[in-house]
Amino acid sequence: MTSLATDTNTPHQKGWYRRNEIKLTPWLFLLPGILFFSVYVIVPIFQSFWISFHEWDGLGEKVFVGFDNYERLASDRKFEVSFWNNLKWLFMYLLAIPAGLFIALLLNQKVWGIRLYKSMFFFPFVLSQVVVGLVFSWFYLPREGLLNAVLVMVGMEPVNVLGHPDTATYGIIAAGLWPQTAYCMILYLTGLNAVDPEQVEAARLDGAKGLKMLWYVILPQLRPATFIAFVVTIIGALRSFDLISVMTNGGPFGSTRVLSFFMFEESLSEFGFRMGYGAAIAVVLFMLMLCFIGYFLWSMYQEEKGAH
Repeated sequence: MTSLATDTNTPHQKGWYRRNEIKLTPWLFLLPGILFFSVYVIVPIFQSFWISFHEWDGLGEKVFVGFDNYERLASDRKFEVSFWNNLKWLFMYLLAIPAGLFIALLLNQKVWGIRLYKSMFFFPFVLSQVVVGLVFSWFYLPREGLLNAVLVMVGMEPVNVLGHPDTATYGIIAAGLWPQTAYCMILYLTGLNAVDPEQVEAARLDGAKGLKMLWYVILPQLRPATFIAFVVTIIGALRSFDLISVMTNGGPFGSTRVLSFFMFEESLSEFGFRMGYGAAIAVVLFMLMLCFIGYFLWSMYQEEKGAH
């Protein structure tokens, strides 16, 4: 009887998985995504680094050349133009963030027909970049374009935006800002729906309104949306390719090249098939992107650390 009672009161020994089930279950759900991300993102990044140290046409044997591709980049005029154009894209593309915030604040009002206005502002985002490029190419036409028609109506001289090296890059950036502003607007509209109304009412009772309300009450609650807007905008600016390909194909005289387009020319165009050199350009583009995104991640981490 004593041994039977002892066996009954002894707790059942759980297996290893049962003891760690709470910790393991989230990782099991994440595992497929981690595998896909590793195979299609992480591994190609390291492959690009490795290929950049070689001379390779994409089919034959790789020839190790060390840092020769990077040394060649340092003296390549095309790379210099592409790099500075990417910086222009980067800093001008950031205008989409305050513009998207302004439109989101405007559309967050409760007025008649606001859903129609939201859909109209959202419309550019659902368009393909190729379609956007074609629309703005027609808009910029020297004789038949709407832009020059308006300029002539107000007594100004027509301009060939895409035909002049000094204005072509800015014309393409303006085309890209149209859908990018719509995307930032969507992010901020979503963020405004999560703003705590009690904090807003408390601030109003304390006399806050206008810019003070926006700066001290609304914007701090929109930090997650702002972070996503920054990251997506930076990535969009640095990987700009389709608009340039459709609107100018890198011209006039190569003045609108960016790193992604230059990489395509060197690696895959009819005059290219220099995979090692193209990979070196891709590495520079990746490091540039990593620096900016890493800075914003570090800034957000410091803010969260200070808040706690």
